[in-house]
Amino acid sequence: MQKSLSIKFLFLCAGVVFSLWGCDAVLTKAPLGPDTLESPFSGLTNTLNTTFVRGDENFDHVFTVREGLGPIFNQPACAACHPGDGRGKPDAGLLVRFSRGSDLIPLLGGPQLQDRAIPGVMPEALPPGVNTSPRLPPPVFGVGLIEAIPEETILKLADPDDLDGDGISGRPNMVEPAEFVPPTEVGSGPGPRLGRFSRKAQVTSLLQQISEAYHQDMGITSDFLPVENPHPQAGGALAPGDQVPDPEIPARVVLETVTYVRLLAPPRRGEVTEEVRKGETLFASLGCAKCHVPSLRTGPNPVPQLNNVEARLYSDLLLHDMGPALADNRPDGQANGLEWRTTPLWGLRLVSQNLGGTPFYLHDGRTSDLSEAVRLHGGEAEKARNAFVGLSDADRGAVIAFLNSL
Repeated sequence: MQKSLSIKFLFLCAGVVFSLWGCDAVLTKAPLGPDTLESPFSGLTNTLNTTFVRGDENFDHVFTVREGLGPIFNQPACAACHPGDGRGKPDAGLLVRFSRGSDLIPLLGGPQLQDRAIPGVMPEALPPGVNTSPRLPPPVFGVGLIEAIPEETILKLADPDDLDGDGISGRPNMVEPAEFVPPTEVGSGPGPRLGRFSRKAQVTSLLQQISEAYHQDMGITSDFLPVENPHPQAGGALAPGDQVPDPEIPARVVLETVTYVRLLAPPRRGEVTEEVRKGETLFASLGCAKCHVPSLRTGPNPVPQLNNVEARLYSDLLLHDMGPALADNRPDGQANGLEWRTTPLWGLRLVSQNLGGTPFYLHDGRTSDLSEAVRLHGGEAEKARNAFVGLSDADRGAVIAFLNSL
């Protein structure tokens, strides 16, 4: 376990961000526009926008060996896994988590395979007999809205024992927060807290998500996670080769990046045609909206753009059994090998645009056919999937048109 920072230091770090929520609303640069995934919420204060710009630079920064990259890693930059701040691509950003059953095996690597390394260091290799879970990095826009949804709002949607008999038994992933997350952050301890980030909702806070991305994906240590990843080549000890003193980046850089993703606005809805309206009605009647809940309302928040607003994410942020076709047979927190967090659907219409013209769907990007992605749903979604398959060609096309309008 990484040595935790003192509470005093954590409050100080968090204060760097929270102290920014003031000043007049002035943009220091023009937003990129509604059809990108990289624009901030409009009307940010001058100070927040300045921090957003710095966080944007951090997100795009490509680390070098001289700056502490690795020694084992997946990509040298945040943007390499999240092109255009959207989801990753199988040929560039597919991350593999692994374990032996429910047991993490840090002496053999894990929980994430680092398949690249700096010169002189061997990349990690998968140990024999492990359960693997290849995952595309999810989009990072809109996560500030997800963070701002009150825990009780999400928990009210849970029905783990299917008491209403509809076959949908969403449940929360209650996990222990990282020790370094201060009380000022949503998802901090003590005790199990609601996971809402990552593919299996196994992460409780944005600060943990960003800190672990620097640490696991890029091998960059910070004030929050100051010790390098162990390497099987070194018998579970630290790999040789990285000569840069740890921590390699200060808390300030991590917090700027947290602020950046927190303030990324979800893209606007596409054109709503008659076919799209028909598809939206069918989407609800099929039962898809029972998990892909169209909107959840945020609670009180010091950022006006996140304060008591509707987040139209099309997700309940709960875990659902998705059947054997999508199973990875690997647990994460309380999530079992059949369960996944309901994927938010906002920004779906821009997937191909941000991935070089080819969309990749599902947690592992296995298909570029949105209709096939629906057909692969099983478990709790089987009834809705079968109803979709039973539609006429025209009605199925309307559902797909609706999805491609989000």
